[in-house]
Amino acid sequence: AGCNPVTTNEKLAAAARGHSDDMAVNDFFSHTGSDNASFVDRVERQGYSWSRLGENIAAGYSTPASVMNGWMNSSGHRANILNCAFTEIGIGYTYLANDTGSINYRHYWTQDFATPR
Repeated sequence: AGCNPVTTNEKLAAAARGHSDDMAVNDFFSHTGSDNASFVDRVERQGYSWSRLGENIAAGYSTPASVMNGWMNSSGHRANILNCAFTEIGIGYTYLANDTGSINYRHYWTQDFATPR
């Protein structure tokens, strides 16, 4: 039982990294980017052709283990992680040491999950 392992996709990783950077630098925490782009927009901008997409974001968790624990304790995030239909993943992480904005989590995480078309 269980899902097959997902494989890393560089286009998904670029979309995820870009969103983590955007949240950190532009002082917000949302699935919608500072340019009003959705995660679908970000993935498509990277040239990824998809049939299924999902995104998890998190902020404030300082380690991969802690952010995974947070996601696994949230039903919606856990559903993305455990969705066997997803075959590829891209992960983005940005650390902003001097995070002095109104949103100052310092650690910004994005997971983009997909199944290619």
